[in-house]
Amino acid sequence: MVALSVEVGPWTGCAVLFLHSCPAVNLLSLYKDQQGKFSVFKVLKLTLTDSAGGLEGYEILKLHDADPLLGVEVKFVDVAACRRFLQSYGSGAVQQSLSQHTCRLLHGPRELTLETQLKAGTHTLDFCLDDLELCLSQAILHQSIPDRCSRLRDDEIAELDQQLQSQALGHIPQPPTLAQEEPPVPSNCFLFQKKVFEDRMLAAGDLQRFSNSVGRDWRKVGRALGKNCRALKGLAIDNLAYEYEREGLYEQAYQLLSLFIQAEGRAARLGRLVRALEDSKLTSLAENILDIQPRE
Repeated sequence: MVALSVEVGPWTGCAVLFLHSCPAVNLLSLYKDQQGKFSVFKVLKLTLTDSAGGLEGYEILKLHDADPLLGVEVKFVDVAACRRFLQSYGSGAVQQSLSQHTCRLLHGPRELTLETQLKAGTHTLDFCLDDLELCLSQAILHQSIPDRCSRLRDDEIAELDQQLQSQALGHIPQPPTLAQEEPPVPSNCFLFQKKVFEDRMLAAGDLQRFSNSVGRDWRKVGRALGKNCRALKGLAIDNLAYEYEREGLYEQAYQLLSLFIQAEGRAARLGRLVRALEDSKLTSLAENILDIQPRE
């Protein structure tokens, strides 16, 4: 592989995000449907906006029918946006954002998890996410290299993007969707019991409340968090149980959430913990952490 400088010189970079459909939501079939096409594109654009840090520095070139996968070809023209996207993908934040917007706009189940794969040319970036600079060198194509990523957007994508911009400015009504859409939730918030909460980073107080109250259910919550956290997959939870057995349930729960925070960094957010508690049927604990007063 040719070594590339990722900081200087004119460049473009390309990556293709492959989305695996699941029985609950078939993204490829929805995109082929005229009613669902715009909603699928909106899900993808909002996900990119969240993970790349805004609307600038990238564009969707084309959506590929790679049955049973839906391929999203993205062109980057800003190394900072590309780096933010790769960091978000590596932390699981892209998958989290994708699931959130899919649930909201396409009315998928709340526990929806979409499997993804990220490729740059023949390179599968999922295998080298621990080395961000290697990922960048595989994704970024300087203009001195033949223009493998210089073609224009697909006409259909350009029309969908224009439609989305017009909708944001209030020039056109919301196109028909598969069902009645809920009011939009800002990307830095999450919905719980039909109320909007700020999706802030987990704090020391959250750690204390969780550890004090979760009891024997800490393993169940760990498995729920582990759906989108590589550090909690495999034998990680069993190892925590064995290592801190003498210290008791509080310490086991404390170490579990501490490992999640340490592994996920800025992506270790309140919304992910609340969803894991919901998945584990621990709604009262979620209410406690969110300071929701019990109903009389």
